[in-house]
Amino acid sequence: MKKEVIATSKAPKAIGPYSQAVKANGLVFTSGQIALDPETGAISGQNVQAQTRRVLNNLQAVLEAAGSSIGLVVKTTVYLKNMGDFAAMNSVYGEFFAGEPPARSTVEVARLPKDVLVEIEAVALAGE
Repeated sequence: MKKEVIATSKAPKAIGPYSQAVKANGLVFTSGQIALDPETGAISGQNVQAQTRRVLNNLQAVLEAAGSSIGLVVKTTVYLKNMGDFAAMNSVYGEFFAGEPPARSTVEVARLPKDVLVEIEAVALAGE
């Protein structure tokens, strides 16, 4: 089995001992993405809709660097600071995952890195 570490400048750099994603055995496993602007490193967006959009754009960049895409995602996990933001997050999420959406788990957590409102990780098919 071959394991390939994925890194792209089009998404926030890993700030610890982890990779943006790992490609292995035909799958891409992404690390959780938060609403950081990859160019400035600053949090992007003050509400959950804006943050979700930035998160999914970051996720898309990581997947593309791995030779995959949003359309090949099979499972996501969404971490919300407040489950009351579910409908607002879900409306933006639906823009990215129209048609045949992946399986998903959504959980409320006590705190996220840099006190953001949402974090999303994904598992996708590696593509061809």
